[in-house]
Amino acid sequence: GVLWGAFLEVIMALACIGTAVTLFPVVKRQNEGAALGFVTARVIEAGMIFVGILSLLSVVTLRHEMAGPSGADAASLVITGRALVAIHNWTFLLGQSLMPGINALLLGSLMYRSRLVPRIIPTFGLVGAPILITSVVTTMFRSNHQITVLAGIGTLPVAAWDLSLGLWLVVKGFRPSPII
Repeated sequence: GVLWGAFLEVIMALACIGTAVTLFPVVKRQNEGAALGFVTARVIEAGMIFVGILSLLSVVTLRHEMAGPSGADAASLVITGRALVAIHNWTFLLGQSLMPGINALLLGSLMYRSRLVPRIIPTFGLVGAPILITSVVTTMFRSNHQITVLAGIGTLPVAAWDLSLGLWLVVKGFRPSPII
């Protein structure tokens, strides 16, 4: 279970980098600084995902240590395991919740201004991103669970933005004569 999940997250992290590198040559014509910011944000997102994966895989290793005859102190292993899970939770909050909001702002603004895709598509991201970012910031400064109504409200339009952009580009591609 955990190993398959880790494998799928590796694919997702690599896809983060791949989509940024693929889109960069197209969107840099609109605003090179924002396009470079998008690539950077995607690489940071992927890096956070990798840290989260490593922390969970470390917990799996610790579980095997507790089951083996190594004589490790069980209480120390439990504390270490909880610390690694906390690292995963923070990397999820910052990497897979905050960074998609930042990515939606950067790429959404580029796509909205360039008209490379219909404006309604980036509008989803531009509406949801500030809500999602606000949700992450409020979660950081309180001890509530990460899943809140605000996070749900922000996540839905950002997810719609990601899905609709991907589908549009696969089916229709970029518009041939964007406004530059």
